[in-house]
Amino acid sequence: MLNNIGLPGLLLIAVVVLVLFGRGKISSLMGEVGKGITAFKRGVDDGKQEIEDSLDSNRDEATAEEKDRA
Repeated sequence: MLNNIGLPGLLLIAVVVLVLFGRGKISSLMGEVGKGITAFKRGVDDGKQEIEDSLDSNRDEATAEEKDRA
């Protein structure tokens, strides 16, 4: 159904949305979307860093245990 929407259709939808909500509401909405994307990326990066730190500490513990056994 949505496969046949071309550039003119997208422009028409954009104009209708702009008329219904107004420029100020759309710009504030886009600002909130941008903040959400930034927060999501920061969360993903923090999660990756936490996993890497956990793996590094596990490797350090394993190395220390091997040294103790020797």
